[in-house]
Amino acid sequence: MINSLLLAISCSLDAFVASIAYGTNKVYIPFGSVQIINLICSSFLGISLFLGSFIRRFIPEKISIIISFIALLILGGRYILQSVVKRYAKCNPNSKKILKFNLFDLNFVLNIYTDNDSEKLESSTTIKSKEAFYLATALSLDSLAVGFAGGLGNINCFQVVLFSLVTDAIGVWLGLLIGRKLVEKTNLNLSWLSGLILIGLAFSKL
Repeated sequence: MINSLLLAISCSLDAFVASIAYGTNKVYIPFGSVQIINLICSSFLGISLFLGSFIRRFIPEKISIIISFIALLILGGRYILQSVVKRYAKCNPNSKKILKFNLFDLNFVLNIYTDNDSEKLESSTTIKSKEAFYLATALSLDSLAVGFAGGLGNINCFQVVLFSLVTDAIGVWLGLLIGRKLVEKTNLNLSWLSGLILIGLAFSKL
């Protein structure tokens, strides 16, 4: 049950942080829009969980556990790296936002963006149903990979979905409340926390 709750919380952190951004801009998300975000995010997570659980039946248990461990570890590391890069970009606003580096003779180009770049999201003061649908879809993309990895790791899919229905709604409302209180007094970056949770889940599979 603890793993199910942690996975649901990890997937709801994006909605929580996005809601803080909307709250600082004094944007209101009505009850109906919150439920749309909640249902879509939980549905995406549930589909990926059941898909991972279904595929797990056709591969040896040890292999599915190893795949789940590696996938969650990579996703957790990605969130932590994202947090570090965003923090660097905020501390160095005059630095180039195109980062180039080499790894194993491969060239990578990373386009760095900060939360300030997303202030163009929405100028209205209320998130309507259509806008909530687009927002929820965008927030659900990462949870597809996380849910699939969790499903491979023999996690209770029904528990995760039920917890997600609660944590997503709480995350949105709590994020809006905190955002209104902060009103841009601080820049909150919780990518690292989501990363740590996913890495912890990865090691719990072993």
